[in-house]
Amino acid sequence: MKKRSAFTLIELVMVMVVFGIVAGIGADIVASLYENYLRTRAINRLQSQSEIVLEQIAKRLQYRIKESVRASDNNGATWTALSGATAGFNIIEWIGVSNESLLGENGLPGWSGLIDMESNETQLANRTLETPGSRLDYARDIILGLTSGYPNGAIDMNDADGKLPALIFKGAKAATATLAYNVNNYYSQGGNNYTVRVAKVAGANTRFVIPDDDNLTDFDGDGFGDLFEQYHLSHSAYALVPVGTANNFNLTLRFNYQPWNGENYNAGDTPSFVLAENVSTFRIRQDGDVIRMKLCIHDNNQSGDFDFSACKEKVIY
Repeated sequence: MKKRSAFTLIELVMVMVVFGIVAGIGADIVASLYENYLRTRAINRLQSQSEIVLEQIAKRLQYRIKESVRASDNNGATWTALSGATAGFNIIEWIGVSNESLLGENGLPGWSGLIDMESNETQLANRTLETPGSRLDYARDIILGLTSGYPNGAIDMNDADGKLPALIFKGAKAATATLAYNVNNYYSQGGNNYTVRVAKVAGANTRFVIPDDDNLTDFDGDGFGDLFEQYHLSHSAYALVPVGTANNFNLTLRFNYQPWNGENYNAGDTPSFVLAENVSTFRIRQDGDVIRMKLCIHDNNQSGDFDFSACKEKVIY
């Protein structure tokens, strides 16, 4: 009878040891691959999210009144021009050009951005401004549609006693012997401010009227309000406001409020929405007319035990 060979106990133990080593190495490789997969997926998601948020902010800032951008480090109690803001100024506010109403309808602009200084209809005594090439009826309908449905009320250019858009003259910020430039002067009307509210003259699609309680600013110190040939029209200010702790907050956008109508970004009825959650860093600074932004969003352990983060930067001219 032929003898059959078998494993000795030592051989069996050696096989088990080798198998255990190989299995351990394999498990480490699988775990590492899975961790890399989670990291790659999370970082790609965070990078895409950061890029989308910065693009949303950039589209708003693209149509800003450039001289109106300001920052606060004390919840809006005081403000400084963004160009002079330092670290810690985390609330950013600006007045936007009403680009939607500028585009108008049927290929015609809602407002032209020009005042006819020689027109008989441009009369300070009657508080009227002739703006040739405009279709203020289109501008009125578009702005009314954009601002309707929110708790703080809509803008109707046909109602001179209600909420109105702001007219801001281009080039009116230059310092003079009697009036120095101040970014905060864009946010109120009358007096030494750069903003004046305007309504539409009934039956005239190319003519603004200034309400009786608003006055043109005397920039040159001659005792009379000054007109400029070019202007912007605005129906809203905007604010970027962090809500949460210093390194983990939601970045919110406040909109559809009019400081020239006595409203502010932190009122209870000011509309807002969350642009990004779990933000660890949001920095914005201004060099000349160029704005640079940096946004970092972290994963907040949504992918397991790993808190990944991703950062993006964007420049706005």
